[in-house]
Amino acid sequence: MGARVKMVAEIEKIMKNIEQIRNIGIIAHVDHGKTTLSDSLLAAAGIISERIAGEALVLDFLSVEKQRGITVKSANISLYHEYNGKPYVINLIDTPGHVDFSGKVTRSLRVLDGAIVVVDAVEGVMTQTETVIRQALEERVRPLLFINKVDRLIKELKLPPEKIMERFIEIIREVNNLIDLYAEPEFKKKWKLNPQEGTVAFGSAKDKWGISIPMVSKKGITFKEIIKAYESGDKKEIANLAKLMPVHETVLDMVVRFVPNPREAQRYRIPKIWKGDLNTELGQAMLNADPNGPLVFFVNDVRVEKTGLVATGRVFSGSLENGKEVYLLTANKKARILQVSLYMGPFREVTKMIPAGNIGAVMGLEDVRAGETVVDPSKLDEAAPFEQLHYVSEPVVTIAVEPKKIQDLPKLIEALRKLTIEDPNLVVKINEETGEYLISGMGPLHLEIALTFLKERFGLEVKASPPIVVYRETVRKPSPVFEGKSPNKHNKFYISVEPLNEETLELLQKGIVAENMDPKERARILRDQAGWDYDEARKIWAIDEGLNIFVDKTTGVQHLREVKDTILAAFRLAVKEGPLAAEPVRGIKVLLHDAVIHEDPVHRGPGQIYPAVRNAIWAGILEGNPTLLEPLQKLDIRTPMEYVSAIAAVISRKRGRILEVLSQGPVARVIAEVPVSESFDLAAELRSATAGRAFWGVEFSRWAPVPDSMLPELIKKIRQRKGLPPNPPKVSDLIGP
Repeated sequence: MGARVKMVAEIEKIMKNIEQIRNIGIIAHVDHGKTTLSDSLLAAAGIISERIAGEALVLDFLSVEKQRGITVKSANISLYHEYNGKPYVINLIDTPGHVDFSGKVTRSLRVLDGAIVVVDAVEGVMTQTETVIRQALEERVRPLLFINKVDRLIKELKLPPEKIMERFIEIIREVNNLIDLYAEPEFKKKWKLNPQEGTVAFGSAKDKWGISIPMVSKKGITFKEIIKAYESGDKKEIANLAKLMPVHETVLDMVVRFVPNPREAQRYRIPKIWKGDLNTELGQAMLNADPNGPLVFFVNDVRVEKTGLVATGRVFSGSLENGKEVYLLTANKKARILQVSLYMGPFREVTKMIPAGNIGAVMGLEDVRAGETVVDPSKLDEAAPFEQLHYVSEPVVTIAVEPKKIQDLPKLIEALRKLTIEDPNLVVKINEETGEYLISGMGPLHLEIALTFLKERFGLEVKASPPIVVYRETVRKPSPVFEGKSPNKHNKFYISVEPLNEETLELLQKGIVAENMDPKERARILRDQAGWDYDEARKIWAIDEGLNIFVDKTTGVQHLREVKDTILAAFRLAVKEGPLAAEPVRGIKVLLHDAVIHEDPVHRGPGQIYPAVRNAIWAGILEGNPTLLEPLQKLDIRTPMEYVSAIAAVISRKRGRILEVLSQGPVARVIAEVPVSESFDLAAELRSATAGRAFWGVEFSRWAPVPDSMLPELIKKIRQRKGLPPNPPKVSDLIGP
């Protein structure tokens, strides 16, 4: 305890000197050894005893993480490290590797400047490795490489030194290809990995040794000595490797040398991730990471503790201080900071102030959510929220939950509220018809962990339905114009619907086109990049989060502006649950061609306008060759060559298709797509088809139309599950004579 207090005092001193700060994350595919590496780094910084590092998994401080041996939250820690006699503070975040928790990775990367990509020497670059590198480069976070589990190449595969070197070169080449593919032009060359320079380290996090080429020449150790230590099987010799070339020294030296300090990084990162005016006082303070400037604090993680919400994030400008009044841009309200602290793994150490460039935690912001931008209230005219975070996956699997004891219902509602505060990628809805609580997540594991939390953290026994896949409704051709009449017949809306093209959907998904943009700028982008007519693009009224657009093509309609908000509320309701199966609508353009609106406000309230607009939109969907879209998963499978045909059989049985097969020596890499609805028992089938010799990664791929032959039956099934009549409404039911 005393050592920790001393450490905090040291860290507080150094935090004020921005050249001596580094903000890094550890990112990787699941099971490649991120948390074990973090532990070895923590041991060196005096947080846990070296004897148990690698086994303790300190940053996996939730019991569910310890049982499963995977990380499901991102954990924070401030480390102290000396390089060439100079002290540094390294703020480290250990992130989850499993695809279901990729939202946590996205939020963590926003507050980092560098990332250590951990790759298992045997498994190599996997799907999730590719995903996290892509996410890092999108946020302008510099990747460095740690090739882990080198001991497996020696002990399990018994490779000679030249084959081990070939394996290293292959992994480095694969990572460099990804940097080439995803980095922006100005960083492609600068950030390429070069083992000679020292941007790549090799080692075994479990055995606590690590080496880089500059380290080899500095310490005079050869790779043959490492191989000899493992071949002898002598535990003392292996332990000696950790003394000669400790992994923490190699990795943290690499971080200090190659990860830019916060001021350097913010100069090129802020223009990409912040959409405000850089020429204001606030913009300049962020570009310079000025500790004396106005406060800008981006929240990447929120935890619910007994005493209240703890918001963790990065100070991009100004300083966090107790008692400071702040403004939450998204929540649109004032708050006061009650306590400022540093994270030391599972411990939070209270401190007086955290200056720009550092990562810290605050209490007192009651309505805060992950992704919030907290600013100085006097600078509201210059403030802008950070660019929206883009998640790689979407919540595509749903379960219904109810408490085993009916009296626990209020407790369940409160617990679900807290879970969604901590994890914005969990979506909770109430099914009005059945009264069930529906939780949607990224995949079955994501939901399983949520259920475990309900039991362990909140002491709730719940019953859960089997996982249900979430579909989307869309159209495949333009519809005719339909007249939607209000129940009192005094208001009429002439509406048609058509599909959005792929280019538009991509611009919406990446956040390049959004609702709160300047209309001229948005119209220009849509014209140049998605083939829109400029005048039509200027008349966009709304963009719904389900990627649907509402366009007003009318001219000179009286009283239209007065009912604009009601029309848009009706549009959002109509696309929230479509006519086919009450699933969300995706990728449609709704065009308002003309309207007749009663002059008396009494006759044009929501009760009149909602049904008129909704029915016309729904009729358009039903006449636009509608279909359901289902989520597809991308599989990246490594397997010995002889099992490829067995894997192909499993994939075709699951309505999947193989995209490509690459051969890497005796191992084949199969890239395939499988519908999420077919994937619940996929793991067991792949294991039995390959006698357990395959390992794979999964990520969300895309939405694709359900085969027409399955459509009627699937719609009927979903409608029955939701307590709706088996058949969708007909156009004649919606549009009266």
